[in-house]
Amino acid sequence: MRQSAIFGPFFATMFLTLAVWIYMYIRRIVFITSQQLGQKDFEQPGSLARLSPPAVANPSDNLKNLFEIPVLFYALVLYLFVTRQVDALYLGAGWIFVAFRILHSAVHCTFNLVILRFYLYLAATVTVWFMLFRAALTYLSV
Repeated sequence: MRQSAIFGPFFATMFLTLAVWIYMYIRRIVFITSQQLGQKDFEQPGSLARLSPPAVANPSDNLKNLFEIPVLFYALVLYLFVTRQVDALYLGAGWIFVAFRILHSAVHCTFNLVILRFYLYLAATVTVWFMLFRAALTYLSV
């Protein structure tokens, strides 16, 4: 297997982060403009968060979330690539992680059904834990 194949899900996750970042700013700009908010409305730290309805706050929360478990995924991808351990199972797990993260972000940034979002997050995160434990077991068996 081509070791660099693992960078497909790696870059897909990064582009998901970019898409959420763009969406967040679109939602914020539309909100600030439509509410005619000015500098005085943002003088206190956290003002935007307090003023924002869920349709504006959720994309921001999702962006923050994309710097939690995905960071472990990025580190694992780099480890697997450097140690030449990328195989079909890791690659499949990487794409499963991406798929569930995309679904999680879509739910979180739109209709935000919390229980569905929780299960999508759980599935993505369990996939990363699987990759981590498999890599650690391989490391420990050497």
